[in-house]
Amino acid sequence: MPSPVAIDPSHYAVVSAMITPAFFLTAASSLLISSNNRLARVVDRMRSEIEVLSGTPQGPSRTALEARIAIHRRRSYLVLASVRMLYAAISAFVGTSMGIAVDAFLGYRLDLLPTALAVIGVLLMFAASICLGHEAKLGLRMLDKELDEQLAKDRMYLRND
Repeated sequence: MPSPVAIDPSHYAVVSAMITPAFFLTAASSLLISSNNRLARVVDRMRSEIEVLSGTPQGPSRTALEARIAIHRRRSYLVLASVRMLYAAISAFVGTSMGIAVDAFLGYRLDLLPTALAVIGVLLMFAASICLGHEAKLGLRMLDKELDEQLAKDRMYLRND
């Protein structure tokens, strides 16, 4: 009985090529899970500050709180954009895998379609990573500002004692 490889080795090459986008899918999925968690944390933080805002009278503290809420809104939009791009990247990688199979089935007539889909997926992951990096930078700036404000309050409290 001949081995399957001796019968038609091209099928195994096609299956192997279809599996390759799975590595990109895994990376995009990991980023997507992380992004969804980040989005939930930002939204929770924004909701808690909106709740505090309702009881805050006009003045400098309300203005500062409104500014923090605006930054949270910007952060949520950045993470949401990343989530959308990561879903699109996953779609592109699935399309890459399917494109490889369809291309082989049609006798390699699709030319660069699978490659183009893979490149699109990688570019979307790159763009999503840039958005996530920018969101992390905004989050760290907010934390630094909040820490500076708290330390200033603590110093004022210690001076008054």
